[in-house]
Amino acid sequence: MGLEDLQHNFLTGTLEGFVKWARAASSWGANFGLACCAMEMMAAGAASYDLARFGMEVFRASPRQADVMIVAGRVSQKMAPVLRQVYDQMVEPKWVISMGVCASTGGMFNNYAIVQGVDQIVPVDVYAPGCPPSPETLIHAILTLHQKIRTGEITRRGSGRSGAGIHLESPTSRPPRRISVS
Repeated sequence: MGLEDLQHNFLTGTLEGFVKWARAASSWGANFGLACCAMEMMAAGAASYDLARFGMEVFRASPRQADVMIVAGRVSQKMAPVLRQVYDQMVEPKWVISMGVCASTGGMFNNYAIVQGVDQIVPVDVYAPGCPPSPETLIHAILTLHQKIRTGEITRRGSGRSGAGIHLESPTSRPPRRISVS
């Protein structure tokens, strides 16, 4: 039974409900694969799992075309400013999925070189557990995010979502290094 079989041929709803449905059905992911979890993220986008049925046909390479960042794998201290820069360049409203135990808590890498949870850099909406999480786990996280989008606020601008309050300085704001050669 299609829409043409309806007796009155019109649908009713609120504009806010339509916007939420459209955002959830057309979320585009920014791939930020850093380690072994990225292989599972790529597998979820392959034909066997088909993320296209959720409106995520292809992962975007440009943050200006994406509204969902999937952080897959461990984040080093040197990669943290890059991650934050990509997040800041994404369009509003934007969401973050932390994929894997290394992205969520640092995993087995409890040392100075690895960020102990990506939520210290960007605000995380959904966590996908596992080491590495299976494509089914990522799909479940995406569906959970879609549910949050459909039931959440229509706009999130100005909601104070700045991660854990860590502000990273840009490379241009540092004073130049002086190297003396003898």
